[in-house]
Amino acid sequence: MDCLFCKIAEGQIPSNKVYEDEKILAFHDISPEAKVHVLVIPKEHIASADEVNEKNSSIVAYIFEKIPQIAKMAGAANGYRIITNCGEDACQSVKHLHFHILGGEKLPEHIK
Repeated sequence: MDCLFCKIAEGQIPSNKVYEDEKILAFHDISPEAKVHVLVIPKEHIASADEVNEKNSSIVAYIFEKIPQIAKMAGAANGYRIITNCGEDACQSVKHLHFHILGGEKLPEHIK
């Protein structure tokens, strides 16, 4: 499999890590769209939200349990936005489920 985020999770490609454990990895986005822009990925390959099912949904729950801690560690203590893109029309650029945490500043109400 030639998945960029799998390679990052495996340590083959370096990242600026915010948090890591046996299940997930959180790292700074290389093209930040806010003062704080962190990506949170499961280490298990799941292509997108469309592939979440009864066998792997526990990892999504685990990610959401960890997001408040990760957001605070990254500097988004006063609020943050969580975004995931699913599919081509939503501009999902890497076919590995990931959640963007945006914060660290007042965000616009609407996304362009």
